[in-house]
Amino acid sequence: MNEKKIRNCILISFAACLTAFVLCAAVIAYVDPFFHYHGPLENFPYIVDNQLTQNPGMAEHMDYDSVILGSSMTVNFETDDFRDLMGLKTLKLSYSSAYPKDISNIMEKIFASRKDGQERRIKKVFLGLDIVTYSGDVEETKYPLPEYLYDRNPFNDVSYLLNKDVLLDYVLRPVADPEPTNLSHVYASWWTDEYYSEEWVLKGHEMPAANETKMDPEEFVLPIEKNLDVNIIPFIEAHPETEFVIFFPPYSILFWDNVLTENHLEATIRAYETAERKLNGYENVTMYFFPAEEKIVTDLNNYADYTHYHPRYNRYMAECFSDGTDVIGKSGSGRAPDDGTDMKGYIEKLRGMIAEYDFDTLNEKLREYHGG
Repeated sequence: MNEKKIRNCILISFAACLTAFVLCAAVIAYVDPFFHYHGPLENFPYIVDNQLTQNPGMAEHMDYDSVILGSSMTVNFETDDFRDLMGLKTLKLSYSSAYPKDISNIMEKIFASRKDGQERRIKKVFLGLDIVTYSGDVEETKYPLPEYLYDRNPFNDVSYLLNKDVLLDYVLRPVADPEPTNLSHVYASWWTDEYYSEEWVLKGHEMPAANETKMDPEEFVLPIEKNLDVNIIPFIEAHPETEFVIFFPPYSILFWDNVLTENHLEATIRAYETAERKLNGYENVTMYFFPAEEKIVTDLNNYADYTHYHPRYNRYMAECFSDGTDVIGKSGSGRAPDDGTDMKGYIEKLRGMIAEYDFDTLNEKLREYHGG
């Protein structure tokens, strides 16, 4: 083969590669399965199953006026319930095992987003607050961020536009097998009804090591205050027009068994009190307390593990947000009558539930399942 033919072959190969790259980028940009440039095309069967890569684009380009934020404690909310109960067009932007910084990152996208060229008005933010994750570092995230999907630098979008997995899994696969994601149900847990049982929970539970030393009741206070000050409160203060509905999820009695075994009951209760004290003084914050819901918490048949409750309780909580059940009254506001619906009342109820529960029988069952 002479030099000219070799040169032509190289040029043809280069042109073919360049064409393939351009075509890949054009198809991904047009369909935009991560909603990085625009909202969904009307008739494309989008698959939405990756919180880390798809949440930022949905926050920027979906049509909504309210959001659901939090960890896997929020993934089983149905946004249709928020429409039916409260007339809200709600978008679920959960991050499993979310840290406060994860919540801050997505709120940055939410409050910077625009609708029809105008600043978007967010009516309500529903935030599940997992108290145990607020004691870590203020900059810690659960997973490394794909920065090219969160920043506004167009030059690093090559990681998205020339991504083989994006093309195959989020463009070609849904075309070949169109089963579009129902956004009301997006990110829902895989557990079906048979997994919500005492037997399943106890068999799968890892018993923690006992701790003879009682944790300092103030152990969590400073890190929780700092996390709230850095990652949550700035958004509350900057957006008085938005109501922040913040709730403590109802972990099972097995969670509290762990707390007792690890000897940090007072520190955990103090953590709840600290978060409520920091947040509930804001006029645009409404808080709900579900950890003392005895009928839910003490029945392990309501759970798939020690914290994850059946989706029917997501519906129940949505109903509470609508009618005010389990709301934490604001001190001196007149909203909390003398019926135990202030934070002090809820903590007393929680303490009573823990004090009266038969943990000896629970631990006997655990030992039977785990041979010890």
